[in-house]
Amino acid sequence: MFEAFYAFESTPFTRSIDTDGLFLSQKAEEMLARLLVAASRQWFALLTGDCGTGKSTLIRKLSSMLAEKKDFRVLYLADSKLTPRHFYNGLLEQMGAQGRFYRGDARRILHHEVEILRAVHGLKLVVIVDEAHLLDREMFEEIRFLLNRKMDSESPLTLLLVGQTEIWDKLRRQVYTAVLQRLDIRCHLPHLDEAETKAYILHHLRAAGSNADIFSDAAISEIHRYASGSPRLINKACTHCLIYGQQQHKKIIDDHMVRQVVESELP
Repeated sequence: MFEAFYAFESTPFTRSIDTDGLFLSQKAEEMLARLLVAASRQWFALLTGDCGTGKSTLIRKLSSMLAEKKDFRVLYLADSKLTPRHFYNGLLEQMGAQGRFYRGDARRILHHEVEILRAVHGLKLVVIVDEAHLLDREMFEEIRFLLNRKMDSESPLTLLLVGQTEIWDKLRRQVYTAVLQRLDIRCHLPHLDEAETKAYILHHLRAAGSNADIFSDAAISEIHRYASGSPRLINKACTHCLIYGQQQHKKIIDDHMVRQVVESELP
C-alpha cells in the first residue's frame, strides 16, 4: 500500500480525519467565526457553497467546537425529501422525545423540549439541516413557523441551513420573502485558490506524519487546475497520484505524473 511506501503514519486525504486536524482556509476560518456568533445568539443562518468546497468539513468543525463549550446541544438532519413531520420527529427523536403524527403537535412538543433545555439545563439548541437546497416550499414555510416565538420577538433555537449555492437563488424568489427576511446571516464558502490548495495538500501530508514534500510545485499546480480548488477533488487526485507513484516507485510526484493520472483515471 502507498502508506508504507511513503512512510505515512496514517492515510492522508480522507474524510475521516479528526476535527482537530482539519485544514481550514482563511475564508473558512472567517465563516466558522461567524457561525459561532450565530449559534451564541440563536440566529437563523445559511451556509452555501458549491459541491465539494468543504461545507460538511466546516459544520463538523463547528459541531465539535460547540460540543466542547458544553452549553450547546447540536442536532443534525440530512434528508433530500425532508417533510415538516419528518423534520420535527427527527429532532424529537434525537432529543429523546416521542414524535407526533400531526406536525402542529410535533411543533408544540419541540418548543416544549427546547424550553426545558433552556430553562432547566441551560442549553442552547443548534439545528443543522444539510442538503437544504433540496427543501421544498412547504418545508421553508414550516421553518418560518418554527422560528416564530413570542409574537416573533425571538427565536427559540439556532437554525443553520447548509446547501449548494442554488439555494440562495431560490430564497430570493418573491414566494420566499418571509423566510429570507428572517435570515440573520449568510456565509459562503468559496473554492480554494492555488496557494490554499498547496497549503491544503501540505497540511494533509503533515497530518499523516510525512515531512517530505512529495508533490512538486508543478504537480500541485496541475492538481489545482484539475480540482478547481475543490477539496473533495483535491483529495481524489492526490490519492490516485500516491497510488500511481507507489506503483511506479516514485518518491516525488511531478506534473507529468499528475497529468497521466488525470487523463487516464479521473473523470
